[in-house]
Amino acid sequence: MTKKLWTLLAVLLAFMLVLGACNKDSEEPAKGTDDVKKEDTTKEDTTKEEDPAEEVADDSSLFPKEVTNDGDAISGGVLKVALVKDEPFKGIFSYELYDDGYDSEIMAYASNSLFESDGDFLLTDKGIASMTVDQDNNKVSIKIRDGVKWSDGEPLTIEDLIQPYLIIGNKDYTGVRYDEDFENIIGATEYHDGKSDTISGLKKVDDTTLEMSFTKLSPAIFSGGDGLWGYAAPSHIIKDIPIADLVESDAVRKNPVTLGAFKYDKIVPGESVQFVANENYWKGKPKLDGVLIKVVPSSSVSVALQQGEYDIATSFSASKMEEIKDFDNIDVLGRQELYYAYLGFKLGKYDYENGVVKTDLEGSKMGDVKLRQAMGYAIDVEQVAEVYYNGLRERANSLIPPVFASFYDSSLEGYTFDPEKAKALLDEAGYKDVDGDGIREDKDGKPFEIKFATMSGDDVVEDIVQFYLQNWKDVGLNVTLTTGRTIEFNSFYDKVKADDPEIDIFMAAWGTGSNPSPGGLYSKNAQFNFSRFSSDFLEQTLKNIDSPEAFDADYRAGQFRAWQEYMAEQAPVIPTLYRYELVPVNKRVKNYSIDYSTPTELQDIELVSDTGVKSTK
Repeated sequence: MTKKLWTLLAVLLAFMLVLGACNKDSEEPAKGTDDVKKEDTTKEDTTKEEDPAEEVADDSSLFPKEVTNDGDAISGGVLKVALVKDEPFKGIFSYELYDDGYDSEIMAYASNSLFESDGDFLLTDKGIASMTVDQDNNKVSIKIRDGVKWSDGEPLTIEDLIQPYLIIGNKDYTGVRYDEDFENIIGATEYHDGKSDTISGLKKVDDTTLEMSFTKLSPAIFSGGDGLWGYAAPSHIIKDIPIADLVESDAVRKNPVTLGAFKYDKIVPGESVQFVANENYWKGKPKLDGVLIKVVPSSSVSVALQQGEYDIATSFSASKMEEIKDFDNIDVLGRQELYYAYLGFKLGKYDYENGVVKTDLEGSKMGDVKLRQAMGYAIDVEQVAEVYYNGLRERANSLIPPVFASFYDSSLEGYTFDPEKAKALLDEAGYKDVDGDGIREDKDGKPFEIKFATMSGDDVVEDIVQFYLQNWKDVGLNVTLTTGRTIEFNSFYDKVKADDPEIDIFMAAWGTGSNPSPGGLYSKNAQFNFSRFSSDFLEQTLKNIDSPEAFDADYRAGQFRAWQEYMAEQAPVIPTLYRYELVPVNKRVKNYSIDYSTPTELQDIELVSDTGVKSTK
């Protein structure tokens, strides 16, 4: 690294220490270099609370983060992974095109990630690529290792680093990652508008070096922000596929190639993925023969774990903890997750033709800020966390998960359960019960119904939905379910993205990725801005967070604080719960760690028996 880079890192680390001292309660994000806030919105869609976790920063006593089991490792073997999900996975195996957390979990075993990150989620030079930052000239130099190959034996090239930008920036791109961050790359807008066949800010210096030019740089660059993309794409396979057709191509759906420890062998759409060891993996061939990932319904996953059918379960709900807590064939690992659940309010539409949010507070049923605030105070999130999730969820006070210790602000109050305050706000806003039936009418005295969309899940999820509906009824609001029932995961997001007029409010969640900058979720150009709320103050504050001035630690801390306070005041979305991620691990797995600082390398996983260990209880 250059002297300039070390200087910038020192500034950033100093900033983190300053913030950490101010905010003792703090935590983590998910998915190493996941650039883009992944739509994790319901691997369940609620999270955790007090008893074991009011002190969010110290989670070491709740569950171990790693396990080592006795016994000699067998040769090879297949790791069996349960993906806990009550509907098929989408199967979009492209980092440029996927849009939910389940596909991301599958791809993790065959990752095309270029960078690795440390326990603070800062990019390091230990991955396939390293970077040098030239702040004075707004340039970044990316260097790839010699000899890295794709799983089909083709060498990794600089063209493979450029290819993702050509996909995301293309006018026919069907994904959700073209936003203001991406437009920070010099020439990206001209390429997107069809005025250029290339992105001028991407320059191949030599066979192992890419130079990138940006409009501006900020501390976000060290977390994979500012428009930097953290993955490669195999240009030798996909460069000639029309961008509009890419999402349905065999290169994405049937036989993707990978830079990861494992390569795709067999995909049963929506049901399972069989991986085999990648003999071309740059860190060496894995010790396992392969990995088998299967979708397992939440209703049957506990029995499957008891019988030793799976070695690891991902997206495992805390509501199931009581069912498995006495099993003697597993260890349950845990960590705070880069995640928050939230209640969203539809306040406009997304103009897909022009790529911009169109906020319409006057024309939106949920346009009154006091109505939104009242709905936040009306729900008893603490009760949900304690009763339904065994204290393994915590009421969220901010749109920054505690795991981001340097940015999370524990002093923010958030929306606590206060039905009397909710009633007072509704009275002030003019929503009153004019006919004495216990249900409030609108400001004109007419019947007032709020349509609520949320995802289907296990019995606990359904119970929570009914609990919230009763909370709102208790303050006089008639809230009913869109379509009359909870909605299947994929259909839910289709409706939310399309700004379905039958949705007034919705409940979902984000797995935030390792970059805490909120622009990718809440800027006026972000398709992920599902509430469709924007304002001049919000846009400016988002820009300030990722501005050159933000290299000043105090300045950036102040802008993060201003953003969190503004979002709490305006309530276009209200955070509800933080989640504690649980990972049951069978005792035939010799070594496994989910610690953000020292995660187990996939190529090093070993098994100590040919079959899974069954529980005697």
